[in-house]
Amino acid sequence: MIDPRHVSRFGGPLVLFAVLGLALAGCTTPDLAPIPGSITYGGQPRTKLTKAPVGSIVPHNFMSGNSFVKETYIIQPDRSLKLVRRDYYDIPID
Repeated sequence: MIDPRHVSRFGGPLVLFAVLGLALAGCTTPDLAPIPGSITYGGQPRTKLTKAPVGSIVPHNFMSGNSFVKETYIIQPDRSLKLVRRDYYDIPID
């Protein structure tokens, strides 16, 4: 028989949070999709970046609607560009 004095009242929720944490750790986020204005919108650029080393970071800034967009690409071993980050900055309209 289980002695009620030795059972933690926090054991159930703790196990639940541990299981949920492990489940969420297995989730992945989808890759960023190019938008109009992105370097890779419509496919990879025709010219390859041959002078930049593999793994180099390539920043790209442009306007999209009322937002300033900053994108970050990384040069892959096949010399293609992989979009790894996109930040939007709203421009105040007075």
